Amino acid sequence: MDQQEKEFTFRGGQGQVVDPETFRDTVNTMDQSGKRKWVFPRKPKGRYTNYRLLVSIFLLAVFFVLPFIKINGNPFLLLNILDREFYIFGQPFYPQDFFILALGAITSIVFIILFTVVFGRIFCGWICPQTIFMEMIFRKIEYAIEGDRNKQIRLDNQPWDAEKIWKRGLKWTIFLLVSLIITHFMFMYIVGYEEVFRIMKEGPFAHPSNFLVMILFTAAFYFVFAWFREQVCTLVCPYGRLQGVLIDKQTINVYYDFKRGENRAKWRKGEDRRAAGKGDCIDCNQCVVVCPTGIDIRNGQQLECVNCTACIDACDEVMEKVGLPKGLIRYATEDEIEQERPFKFTAKMKAYTGVLTALVIFLGFLLYNRGSMEAKFIKPAGSTFFVKDGKITNIYNYTMLNKTNEDKIVTIKVVEPARGTITFSDTDKIKLKKDQITKGTVNVSFPEKDIKLSKQNVTIGVYDEKGKLLDSFETYFEGPFKLQF
Repeated sequence: MDQQEKEFTFRGGQGQVVDPETFRDTVNTMDQSGKRKWVFPRKPKGRYTNYRLLVSIFLLAVFFVLPFIKINGNPFLLLNILDREFYIFGQPFYPQDFFILALGAITSIVFIILFTVVFGRIFCGWICPQTIFMEMIFRKIEYAIEGDRNKQIRLDNQPWDAEKIWKRGLKWTIFLLVSLIITHFMFMYIVGYEEVFRIMKEGPFAHPSNFLVMILFTAAFYFVFAWFREQVCTLVCPYGRLQGVLIDKQTINVYYDFKRGENRAKWRKGEDRRAAGKGDCIDCNQCVVVCPTGIDIRNGQQLECVNCTACIDACDEVMEKVGLPKGLIRYATEDEIEQERPFKFTAKMKAYTGVLTALVIFLGFLLYNRGSMEAKFIKPAGSTFFVKDGKITNIYNYTMLNKTNEDKIVTIKVVEPARGTITFSDTDKIKLKKDQITKGTVNVSFPEKDIKLSKQNVTIGVYDEKGKLLDSFETYFEGPFKLQF
């Protein structure tokens, strides 16, 4: 045996564990020639699988229901980039609010980094849409039609007879229909469900470009879930590569307790494994056959591991059958495994969790505490002042955007200097419709003695019916040039 070995002490006895790196090439999704090895994972079952199923049902329900939810007539979530229409939690966002979305995106990135440092790739195994769609929809369809791992392998190896043709044909047809449904719901988040239903009703000839895009996205979904599968996680997804520089020995991840598990040996009933120098791992490979990315978790932490917990459930089931303690594979930190001490929520984890909480609160503040409206007062190009009855007057074009979900009646006043007056062309009560831009013109006047400069800063405010300042805009006021001595 030419593998590198190292000694360790476990449970009071001496033993040996093979360096995880020496196993690195034993399980992979590629063979030595670079050809893909198809992964046939066994159907998982157990406590964590049940928890993940509940989380997935909730998230899928949210995905399929959210496009139909409206708040005050606005969609709960809409990201129409082409028409520059954005709604988040029913609140309209405009290009003027893009800085909020940018800050929100930065906050989300920082959140992901800190979350990964503390909790590893829990997102990948529990929340990621790729994992949820693959494992909770497409894989379950595959199990229902082709059976579990052994039946799938047998079907894959047999010639294209009647059984294989109808099973594969049925599976691929359902995959295509599910991909089409997912694509339609994705488009509902972009243009709204009413528009999607309208396009469907009018048909492909009335909207050829829309249907072409729909077909392309459906083909992409079908390609990913019918063929590419775990390669998205192992080859494409940047998050998997990013975790390599984020996790450390204090990061919570799915780990194999090599000190307890090695040396591996087959199970023999009635044997004192400790006295024989054997670990608790009975080398049944059940943790390997359930892995959706085709890795062996016993080789140590790997970039391909998505923390789906299938190996935990499989190992716990075997440990229970042979009468050994559960948790040979479990959520743990590397320090916990190496130093054989109970997991402790360290000061660093507490600090990072505190920062994560603060980031979530900050992001919520950005979304909910933006201004209810935005007003601008700009002097028309080429316009100048005029003097009448001892007052200097400037003309301003105003643009007011009502960002709320209700109509408002507002008025305009000069905030600073306080002696300015506003003259309206029609009425001083301006009606702003919800989610719309209102434009108009006003005259701003000051007594001649108050204007000391040829260009003087002034602030104009917009007030609601109760006298509350909704927004203000600082501009300049032109007056006659005066020599100063």
